[in-house]
Amino acid sequence: MSAPHGIAPAPFPILRSFTFALRAEQIKLATLRSLWLPPVLALVFTAGVTTAIGAALGGTEHHLTDDPGVGVYYGLTFGQAAVACFGVLLIGQEFNTRMIDVSLIAVPRPGHLYGAKVALGALVALGVGAGGTAGAFAGYAATVPGDWDGPAFARSATAGVLYPVLLVVFCLGVTTILGNLTAALAVLVPTVFLLSPLLSGVSGARKVVQFLPDRAGQYALHYTDDPEIAYGHWTGLLIMALWTGAAAFGGLYALRRAR
Repeated sequence: MSAPHGIAPAPFPILRSFTFALRAEQIKLATLRSLWLPPVLALVFTAGVTTAIGAALGGTEHHLTDDPGVGVYYGLTFGQAAVACFGVLLIGQEFNTRMIDVSLIAVPRPGHLYGAKVALGALVALGVGAGGTAGAFAGYAATVPGDWDGPAFARSATAGVLYPVLLVVFCLGVTTILGNLTAALAVLVPTVFLLSPLLSGVSGARKVVQFLPDRAGQYALHYTDDPEIAYGHWTGLLIMALWTGAAAFGGLYALRRAR
């Protein structure tokens, strides 16, 4: 199998196979609007909505809540929907159109195909996280006074960059496990965007819901401690990372079984 144009042949067959798969995923991302549009929307929503909220507050001394992190990441509530859709679409539409069979013929090693999707998705999400977080902090801090330095700021900003990466890989893994785009959306959308936020407000259910990946990851974005949360901010990000790792390995196993 020859390397795509513009990429020098890798020194080992395994590297050539992965390089070929990664280049193919780059081409899909650049040419399919359904793939490149969600990250763009995620970036616009994350930074734009937060900036608009900051402008609406108009230089007052008050945030949306007592926690500045809630206001800064208000736009992420909308942006994460596009981030999750991107993770699902990276492989979900190939399952629904059965193009996954063609992809596995072009890249006979399922691990290389899957790894290329994970690598590209994580890289794009990293850009979205960095751009969205920088834009959100800049837009919000320009109009709303607050503590925009120190340990809480550094931790919150770091979590803001990493949260989209973990969410994309998690959604990609779940979609691969289910092997169906529609099923993945039916599971992820109600859980992450409806069920999880609603149940987090119920005292009895909150003890369990706080360990779901989105709730745990978003707690790392906050500045202040919540006495009802059983772990610390960094631990919340670690919990989300463990969910993401489990989903990623589950997806790899499922794709290998499907091959």
